[in-house]
Amino acid sequence: MCSVQSAPAVILICTRRASFGTLAKGSSQAGRKVVRHGRRRADRDWCLQVRLATSTTSEDYVTGKLWECATLIACPWHPQGGCGFACHGTYGRVEPTGTRVARWYCPTARRTVSALPDCLASHRSGTLDECELIVRLVENAPSLSAACHDLRPEVQLPGILRFVTRLVRQITNALKGIKGLMPIRFTCQPRLCEIAALLDTSQVLMTLRDIAWRYLPQLPTPLGFNPHCKAVHIDKEPFQHGAGRDPPMAFVECGR
Repeated sequence: MCSVQSAPAVILICTRRASFGTLAKGSSQAGRKVVRHGRRRADRDWCLQVRLATSTTSEDYVTGKLWECATLIACPWHPQGGCGFACHGTYGRVEPTGTRVARWYCPTARRTVSALPDCLASHRSGTLDECELIVRLVENAPSLSAACHDLRPEVQLPGILRFVTRLVRQITNALKGIKGLMPIRFTCQPRLCEIAALLDTSQVLMTLRDIAWRYLPQLPTPLGFNPHCKAVHIDKEPFQHGAGRDPPMAFVECGR
């Protein structure tokens, strides 16, 4: 259960993964992996995110310090209580400047959970609107290189190409996932421009986070909360050689 204090416009929605069910049965050791050095292995679900549902912009979120208004009244792993679940302060993000995210800690499960507002991208610096702007630019550009040419002048073109390619792949994968989960509602192609026309909104990603909030733990970042979700039905990235020195050059003479 979740509640909010002193912020009627902010609603905290708790979404947890089904894999946490073993911890909710009372065993603090359930689902843990032990390695040779005796410590628990850091698994993929160590830091859980929940959705802080709000239509405010990142500027309003920072100005109003809305992270102070979020209150998670029940532990995601132990809804019955008795685990010592309590507030664990906040942590800052690089962008937008001054952003803080509320966090809680369960001493029994030894895990933290943070409340990410709808305006911010998950596991990526910046906002969802910034991510959407880049993807829309790629969709309307004649080529990927043309879209990335003036995007970030301080970064060389190969670097920005990799950055944008990864972002477009993640967003496209999330759109395909939502289309597969709601095929009757989303009859268009998994493209931001077409979904924007279908939903009649200029903030597609924020709207989709509200519509598909139940599936956020399974959807890939930056829209969803799963950074380990692999792309499906998407072509693989071009081959890239490993780091290190180039192999020796071979000169071949072409005989007549």
